[in-house]
Amino acid sequence: MPEKPPLVELDGVTKRYPSPTGEDGTPVLRDIDLAVAEGEALAVVGPSGSGKSTLLNIIGTLDRPTSGRVRLAGDEVSAMDEEALAEVRTRRVGFVFQLHHLLPQCTALENVWVPALAQEASVPAEVADRGRALLERVGLADRMDYRPGHLSGGERQRVAVARALVNRPALLLADEPTGSLDREASERLADLLVELNRDEGVTLIVVTHAAGLAERMTRRLELRDGTLAPMDTTQ
Repeated sequence: MPEKPPLVELDGVTKRYPSPTGEDGTPVLRDIDLAVAEGEALAVVGPSGSGKSTLLNIIGTLDRPTSGRVRLAGDEVSAMDEEALAEVRTRRVGFVFQLHHLLPQCTALENVWVPALAQEASVPAEVADRGRALLERVGLADRMDYRPGHLSGGERQRVAVARALVNRPALLLADEPTGSLDREASERLADLLVELNRDEGVTLIVVTHAAGLAERMTRRLELRDGTLAPMDTTQ
């Protein structure tokens, strides 16, 4: 059988932000090539300010490269208009950020349902059931009716993971997901991400400073001076 194409492909991706003087500025990302296989779990590490979040935002279509191409399952998302990109973000990509960004006035379950409301007037029955099942899966069966203010930091982040998966995305992107958690909560979240990658088959890309979380991924790359390279594990 022919080998499947990568789920995520970056070809020659460069990102520059203009300088205050209006000049091109220094590139944050330099001519990056990357292929991520379907079902892979990838960690991207690097110092603060190295461009890890910028890279993740470009992969997730929240930002556009200055040059180069980004493809998701063979579709060149870097060439899509905003309406098409909104569809990609809603249906094909899930996001988990360092800060959970939950709606304080909504319950945990209602927060999980939010992505389904981007294109629907009400929550479809299938999504409603999946939201409940996901909260059970992440250990929050008894917290579905709690609002974020009554949940711990680790619990809020697990709600955010469930929310990211409710529309069955092919790709889950996590930006420093354990950055605001204590050690125990960080370890539980790392366990959860690994289990979901294995059991749901979702492709996982994590950018992180946490060595313990990076080591749980099947591949690790380092972003430094705007370029990606295999992580040096001898240090």
